[in-house]
Amino acid sequence: MKNTLKTVSLLSLALVLGACGSGAPSTGTPSGVVAGGVNASALKATAMTGKWFVELEGDPTAISAQSIGSQQASFRTLAAQRGITYQEVMSYRTLFNGFSVEADEAEIGRISELPGVKSVYPVHKIPMPVTETVPMSQAAEMPDMYYARSMTGADVAQNELGLTGKGVKVGVIDTGIDVDHPAFAGRIVSQYDFVGNAYTGANTPVPGPTQDDCAGHGTHVAGIVGGNVAATSTFRGFKGVAPDVSFGAYRVFGCSGYTQEDVMVAALERAYSDGMQVVNLSIGSAFENWAETPSAIVGSRMVKKGMVVVASAGNSGRNGSYSMGGVTMGDNVISVASVDNSKIELQSFALSDGSKVAYYEGSGSPTAKIGANLTITKKASSTPATTNDGCTASGGFEANSLTGKAVLIRRGTCSFYEKASNAQKAGAAAVILYNNATGYLSPTVTGTPAVTIPVVFVSDMDGAKISGLIAGGVSVTFDGGKTAISNPTGNTLSDFTSYGASAELEQKPDLAAPGGSIISTYPLSVGDQTGYAVLSGTSMASPHVAGAAALMLQAYPNTQAKDMRGLLMNTATLRFYRNGATITNFPDYVQRQGAGMLDIVASYGNPVKVSPNKLSLGESATFATRNKVVVLKNTGATRQVYMARNVPAQTIGGTTLAPAASTAYASMTVNGQNVDTAGTEVIVPPFSEVELNVVVTPPAAAADKAQYGGMLSLGSKTGPSLVVPYSGFKGDYQSIQVLGNEIVDGQTYDFPALYSKRNDVFYAENATVTTPPEFTFASYAADPAKPTVLSTDRPSVLVQLSHQARRLDVDLLDANGTLIETLATQEYLGRNCTNNAAQKSDTCDIYNEYPWDGKLANGTNAANGSYKLRVRVLKALGDASNPADTETYTSQTFTVKR
Repeated sequence: MKNTLKTVSLLSLALVLGACGSGAPSTGTPSGVVAGGVNASALKATAMTGKWFVELEGDPTAISAQSIGSQQASFRTLAAQRGITYQEVMSYRTLFNGFSVEADEAEIGRISELPGVKSVYPVHKIPMPVTETVPMSQAAEMPDMYYARSMTGADVAQNELGLTGKGVKVGVIDTGIDVDHPAFAGRIVSQYDFVGNAYTGANTPVPGPTQDDCAGHGTHVAGIVGGNVAATSTFRGFKGVAPDVSFGAYRVFGCSGYTQEDVMVAALERAYSDGMQVVNLSIGSAFENWAETPSAIVGSRMVKKGMVVVASAGNSGRNGSYSMGGVTMGDNVISVASVDNSKIELQSFALSDGSKVAYYEGSGSPTAKIGANLTITKKASSTPATTNDGCTASGGFEANSLTGKAVLIRRGTCSFYEKASNAQKAGAAAVILYNNATGYLSPTVTGTPAVTIPVVFVSDMDGAKISGLIAGGVSVTFDGGKTAISNPTGNTLSDFTSYGASAELEQKPDLAAPGGSIISTYPLSVGDQTGYAVLSGTSMASPHVAGAAALMLQAYPNTQAKDMRGLLMNTATLRFYRNGATITNFPDYVQRQGAGMLDIVASYGNPVKVSPNKLSLGESATFATRNKVVVLKNTGATRQVYMARNVPAQTIGGTTLAPAASTAYASMTVNGQNVDTAGTEVIVPPFSEVELNVVVTPPAAAADKAQYGGMLSLGSKTGPSLVVPYSGFKGDYQSIQVLGNEIVDGQTYDFPALYSKRNDVFYAENATVTTPPEFTFASYAADPAKPTVLSTDRPSVLVQLSHQARRLDVDLLDANGTLIETLATQEYLGRNCTNNAAQKSDTCDIYNEYPWDGKLANGTNAANGSYKLRVRVLKALGDASNPADTETYTSQTFTVKR
């Protein structure tokens, strides 16, 4: 199969909409627009790179360098002989056999047909992860890596087990590492800059052997892996997970912007050639969640060649299920989800009784002036039970009653803005809001007229405390301090962490680690230049696991790379679901956390190996009950005794873009014994293997198309307990619709759609077109301000992919619907991140575009006449011989008139 002809375009929000929605004919069509079309004021291909991976047939890990060179030389010769125009950008010979090239869609189609070409894939943009720097200079009590280390057991591994990662080399592929930061002094043994400072992803990279980090993300990641610096009188001390590792620093981002997937693949090959034993990638390509895409292929081959590969699961959880992608999808690559830190740091003020109170600043109000000291007051009727404190309807505040004071107001009934505005009118110098429920909020006090006094928000407990102190007199001093508090969402999955499963229903991610609100090293020349910052993301979770892998390699240097995932996964601990309160009976989705939180000490002390390390059960339409054999291998001299139980996790119901939690759960038997409510004993003698026959039945009460899952829990009193996550799909996986519709300005349009860029018109599926649109294939200047930049008047099809697709074919038909030829085929497509044009961005595709250049496969021009375009999509895990597994769209008739 060939993988060709994909460009990605993004609908502008500035659409001039006709009356044709949901396939209805248009009325009142503007002059010059074909009836049935919808005007688009702009169509912008902001997510398109214009580059492609060309993969040749030979596996570079299985054939000689001479054979690879010969294959690549043959490709270049054949391309030249056939007059194919392209620009070679990079050549790969170690982990990927092929090239990245710049070429237009027509040339890519011809490249895909050359002998020896296995497949062609678009090169994706990879956005630089968003970072948030927190000023550190006035911090008195910081949320140290200590908290995150204690969550994983890294502190015990360092202090009691003597594990530091010494002798292990870890490659960090990211924004670089600050070579001047004392946390890495003398430990960066390999480095390469693939792009240069000025690279933004949209210009030409300038590689060079020297590198530094002017963006910050890579230094933060490396610090978590193994930063190490002693405290001095002027510099804060710090210690990462594996503080004695050596580093390889591979820079793939400039100071801003994004990078491209071909640059990342080059860095992966370099890290392998440099002999890195572990590599961390806190970057990825969301929604491309196939193990067969180029970066995932390279990750798989790195593990096959002996490198431990750790990658972040992604931060696209708010975009729904099946949202992972990139290297993290590779075979035996360790995919890491994020858990919120047990402690978070907030700004604080001091009370006159000497205590500190943490707070969030109000959005829309000024920051409190450091040093300001104010007496705290409240409305006479206000208590910690008042429901309408400070609201206009309850009388607000008397004029001048709050002059020069800070006023305490309880949340409830009216808006934060109304409360703050009323206080300001009464002369208050500041407002202290407090919660009427557990925890903290970040209040918004934007309105007209603006609130011009500081507004802060404290917890319900602190608010009640202050309320009780007011009668005896209490004041507040805004001293610029910070304090660490227990995180209300601590030890639960971060809301941004991405959902699995893979497009092929493999259980992903594999395990979780701290990623929410993590302090680590930061470039000395970036931010407030203190050398530290607090950031959140799966980017911060992945290096915890990379550091843990380094500790395990120090302890067990003969561990195979393919076995590291199970070593860390099967001793993890479950995280429970939080939605206002923890549901104690149901862990969070395994499709978000894998096996649960990393537990380094348990991994170190575990003599029993589990195979397989997870159970991907597939769809239940054909085989409702799944049988799996789990092998427990005891490598120690002590008998191990376990109690096997089923621990069902929450089931993912709802839709792909709007997942909803369900407590319908799967049932399980182990060796014929039901383990849903009571366990069954499993004994593994010394130096022996025991097989467990595990049978899982999907939840009957779950909705169709739900993802279910849970854990085979092996509780032990003789050693570390073990977990084996399982996941499956309820019903017919191919019943998920792939070809979706598009929402523009709140109106839904039937897609796919025929599109004319020159006329700036698309024709929704099934819309009536009274006069077929004409295409001349002539060149024209799409932008009058850029007359030398030419486009071609050609038809294309806009396709909204609501789910991943195994293959997509674009066919050329005559006016009667008879196939002339297949123009293009693309394999292993990721879904679009949304179907709503209002949510598009430079890296969030809302549809794919498939244009036709007017040529036939032999390179000749198609004759003038009437044609149609057809799209056929084979669904993920679909059977090409089963018509029900293929969705088809056929465009309206159009005319070629040269």
